[in-house]
Amino acid sequence: MKPLADYLVLDFSQFLSGPSAGLRLADLGARVIKVEKPVSGDICRQLYTSDVVMNGDSSVFHAINRNKEGFAADLKQPTDVSLVKKMITNADVLIHNFRPGVMERLGFSYAEVSKINPSIIYGEISGYGSDGPWRDRPGQDLLLQSLTGLTWLSGNADDGPVPMGLSIVDMLAGANLVQGILACLINRGIRQKGAQVQVSMLASAYDFQMETITTYYHDGGALPARTKTNNAHAYLGAPYGTYKTKNGYIALAMGSIPQLGELLKCQPLTAYTAVADAFDKRDEIKEILSKQLRNESTEHWLAILESADVWCADVMTWDRLLAHEGFQALDMLQEVSMQDGYRYQTTRCPIRIDGEKLLSGIGSPIIGQDNEKILKELENSV
Repeated sequence: MKPLADYLVLDFSQFLSGPSAGLRLADLGARVIKVEKPVSGDICRQLYTSDVVMNGDSSVFHAINRNKEGFAADLKQPTDVSLVKKMITNADVLIHNFRPGVMERLGFSYAEVSKINPSIIYGEISGYGSDGPWRDRPGQDLLLQSLTGLTWLSGNADDGPVPMGLSIVDMLAGANLVQGILACLINRGIRQKGAQVQVSMLASAYDFQMETITTYYHDGGALPARTKTNNAHAYLGAPYGTYKTKNGYIALAMGSIPQLGELLKCQPLTAYTAVADAFDKRDEIKEILSKQLRNESTEHWLAILESADVWCADVMTWDRLLAHEGFQALDMLQEVSMQDGYRYQTTRCPIRIDGEKLLSGIGSPIIGQDNEKILKELENSV
């Protein structure tokens, strides 16, 4: 039995951050009911960035909302409101990621929900928190990356701001919400009390940068300085970065510069013997490295470096990665099926418990697909 079996989660969230939290709870065994507006549903179905349409909806929606049931309800209609309130009486967790004030206007604030169900764990994600000058701004991933300094950590020195190629702040906020919810479920089991869990994308982005922010405060306020070329971390010295080879790219992590010089038969590198050189002279070191590594293939350099226990890796594209035995050994893909029979491949939960993978063959819900079943349950509930 999965650890969250018999727990009921009502997921009112949209886009990525909240739904990713609901997905993780579902994979851990919870019954997650996605509550959406009739007809249009979660905005992510149609208005997200993916131009890949699967069974009428965005591929992103299907990836982030599998393993959930679907219930359609208009929270502005009294009849639907009363049904949702009845669902809340039986729920263990409620999740939403509306802007501050929206759930309050709809009558589903934590104060109101806890009157209906005092033991409920009420989880909410906002873009910028409930206070401060940015509280009403749209909590969109690129905007949060930009506001929180993340875009100055990737790319090279002259590139300008470079966003990460994933909705990283959304996913971090969802993961943080799950942690808070699980902690409160443990506390409820001990002390029989509900709780409100609040996470903001803003705070999640700051927490994600704990090492860089801490360094900044103890480095005289010096701004992060990316290397001119081959940057992979604004605060790490040479050789840290990715480098072009004759036929691809190779990644180098921390390591001894003189040792690299010997292994790569690159005599100029052997002169950088001081530990401080890796930081103080990292641009010139990387320039030398870059020229040398272009002379041979990735496979050639990996054979030399891996045998000497140097931290390095091939820089793979997805087509090569998915065909590689290293990926296949993890068995990270699963096929899931929607209620109408549409099937698709997607990732599985990365967690194993007692050696067992957490798999589920349930795909994303059609809007309101489980209304009839859930309404019957409500009729039969006390």
